[in-house]
Amino acid sequence: MKTSNFSILHRTSQIQKLKTEVFDLAIIGGGITGAGIALDASARGLKVCLVEKNDFASGTSNKSTKLIHGGLRYLKNFEISLVRESGSERAIVHNLAPHLVTPQKMLLPLVEGGTYGKLMTALGLKVYDFLADVKGEDRRKMLDKQETIAQEPLLDEQTVVGGGLYAEYKTDDARLAIEILKNATAFGATIINYCEMTAFNYNASSKIESLNCTDINTNEVFTVKAKSYLSAAGPWVDTIRKKDNSINKRRLHLTKGVHLVFPFEKLPVKQSVYFDVSDGRMVFAIPRGRVTYVGTTDTDYSGDLDRIVTTQQDANYLLNAINNTFKTVKLTLSDIESSWAGLRPLIHEENTSASELSRKDEIFVSKSGLISMAGGKLTGYRKIAYRALETVLKTYSKENSTSAFLESTTATISLVQPPLNSSEDIAAYQQELTDKLLQLGISEAYYANYLCRYYGKQADIIIKKINDFESLNPLENLIRAETWFGVHFEMVNSLNDFFIRRTGRLYFDIASIYKFKDSVTKDIALLLNWSSERTKKEVALLELALKDATTFYNEEFK
Repeated sequence: MKTSNFSILHRTSQIQKLKTEVFDLAIIGGGITGAGIALDASARGLKVCLVEKNDFASGTSNKSTKLIHGGLRYLKNFEISLVRESGSERAIVHNLAPHLVTPQKMLLPLVEGGTYGKLMTALGLKVYDFLADVKGEDRRKMLDKQETIAQEPLLDEQTVVGGGLYAEYKTDDARLAIEILKNATAFGATIINYCEMTAFNYNASSKIESLNCTDINTNEVFTVKAKSYLSAAGPWVDTIRKKDNSINKRRLHLTKGVHLVFPFEKLPVKQSVYFDVSDGRMVFAIPRGRVTYVGTTDTDYSGDLDRIVTTQQDANYLLNAINNTFKTVKLTLSDIESSWAGLRPLIHEENTSASELSRKDEIFVSKSGLISMAGGKLTGYRKIAYRALETVLKTYSKENSTSAFLESTTATISLVQPPLNSSEDIAAYQQELTDKLLQLGISEAYYANYLCRYYGKQADIIIKKINDFESLNPLENLIRAETWFGVHFEMVNSLNDFFIRRTGRLYFDIASIYKFKDSVTKDIALLLNWSSERTKKEVALLELALKDATTFYNEEFK
């Protein structure tokens, strides 16, 4: 797959296409939903464009718990169809990118007076396995008290009465979105970040005939024309609907989710744990390389959509949950290495609490022709895209022939080329990377795993590029090679794009940012010909991201 077209260096030609061509479908929003729709549509043969006002996956799609999961918690609300769909989809997505979506066991400890009793847990996990079509070793296993403590020694022996093991899948949400967008570009889609849709233009029949867009890099304003228009703007869906004067009683209900990141030695869980909180919610603790992260909260939100922060109340809630479950760790605010806070764009339901709101997606179609995707979750992005495209094609068919468009093929499109097809392939390739990195002076096993899990076999391009840099610090050469790759292959347009969405370093390796940000800044500024003013601006935005990840505010920003 030629990924070089998905490069910031092609921005001028991409914007020229937006200005001059008429598209079958224009998508507003470059998160996982917009990405999935762009891939499905372009693979079917539609002429597609996508504009994103910030960076791809910079909203909700970079702030999840980073699990492609079957939705065990949705059984509690009897959302059977959602559990069934989530279960089948996670297996498909795992097959599309097995290096990026990896299976793992999740431990559900049972405690005295907890949310789940032994009988209900055994029954619930059995139903979960059935609905999710779980097979083989991934099927649930019930544990007695001793087996549960052996599985996770940090648990409190005084309160644990047993446990259940079941299957989940880890991922990096932003990287998943990026790989999907790269594939859509390979199928001919015109995709660009930092391009904000500011207004709709209408014809004499009050139907949308074009979009006004602003190139954030240059402040140039231009119009984009298409036959159909779809908003996949996540928490900003209602903002877009207001621009279209189509907001009504069916609207979003935003809730906030926060995750805290600790050095692994501060919370050395042997495996992922899904545990009770005193208010009846459930929280994940997930080991990930050199860190363990914990989340999430679920609270109503009405603050600034563009800057969501972790408050002291958020942090204390999760700290109390951790310390009550793992009695010996005694974590405090000072132990937190990083954090992230994001929004869930759920569908509003009267008299329903934040935690009880459904995660189902819904489609709103306005009289002007705007199709808006609302709700949904990371795991179901393919099905959401399918439902969106069916709506688009029904609308489209009123004025245009749809016979030339293919059926959806996204269930079989490998997300990274050349693919890693199995766990054996992944293990062999990771060992290959280990050997190559050792020759380059990098002996820490973390980096081979990181490169394999984030890039798959694209890591070969990065490894080869390392030789072009001559720092005495091999890790500096590695991050500079990654920077070069991000600009040339992954549309990196800012420091935050690289450190947050492409590499996850803000959350999982924050020390590397402090260590190498000057080198990365110099390289990106040179590659993109930044002025001194632009460079200062990007450095300031990175400093703000670092501050927000490590500061716990008294209240939300309004």
